[in-house]
Amino acid sequence: MDDATPQTGELVVAGGEHIPPLLRAIEQRLRAEAVGYGAPLAQYGEATIAAGGKRLRPLLLLLCAGPPANELQSEALVRAGAAIELVHSATLVHDDVLDEADLRRGKPTIVSLAGREAAVATGDLLFARAFATITESGNPRSVELLSDACSALARGELLQRADGWNTEIGRDRYLQRCELKTARLFEAACAIGTNVAGQPPELAPFGRAIGIAFQVLDDVLDVSGPAERTGKQRGTDLLDGTVTLPLIIAREIDPTIERLELRGIDSAAAAESLCDRIAASGALEQARAFALKLVDDAKLGLPAELDDRRRQSLELVADSVVARYS
Repeated sequence: MDDATPQTGELVVAGGEHIPPLLRAIEQRLRAEAVGYGAPLAQYGEATIAAGGKRLRPLLLLLCAGPPANELQSEALVRAGAAIELVHSATLVHDDVLDEADLRRGKPTIVSLAGREAAVATGDLLFARAFATITESGNPRSVELLSDACSALARGELLQRADGWNTEIGRDRYLQRCELKTARLFEAACAIGTNVAGQPPELAPFGRAIGIAFQVLDDVLDVSGPAERTGKQRGTDLLDGTVTLPLIIAREIDPTIERLELRGIDSAAAAESLCDRIAASGALEQARAFALKLVDDAKLGLPAELDDRRRQSLELVADSVVARYS
């Protein structure tokens, strides 16, 4: 799902004057990594990077780090920010392969344009370049943090596949998937940022909390739509057999949904109809409230000794997660 948020410009300004040039350097690095390994992968890698959202994860990394102390630290932050965005982009390409998705952010996916093999190779290239990029910074701990996040992504994907079509899974299992598939990369952005800056990893829990909220609200939007906003068909998760929080809550509220066989949702029309029933149950409001509570708690949990500028900018990041759905 697109990371777009109306607060992005405000976030960049609030973060300090060092943020815009670092983001520009990250963007240049991303494009160089995407196209530097020849056709035909270059065209697909470049398309993936160009179609990216608002670089929320690299921005979060920079905000957690604060102003760099020297040029060497600036370069390490650029490499780390590019690496974490390359990982994010790679996961989107591979997700589209697994889901056989035709659209991503309203545009044709690589798998729909070039086939499964080209898409898998593109994702593999982006993953490989992510680790080459962050390794060049000479910071083993940053490499370890990114590696741990990627391992979590793989575990989360395996859990999601194992849970396919199983409407008996509960909230704890769902939230475990959210943490692994989404929140751990947000958490890594915070931890890598503070690590490069030579600070304690005390902002990692903030990243984890807003990452879970991000995924929950993403799943709400899959049900609420519309397609013009999400860039994909409403109820795509239901058609894929992915059980998310709105469906879990709706089953608790509506006995007719509780008795529903998810494999029977086998058309766009059936998915739309189930989305309407989930929305009518009040499940979307409950899921949103849960995510909002996570965001509020994340802001309240920011360390007391954090300087005002970083505190305010990180609070804006948390608010931007919510603003995507307002």
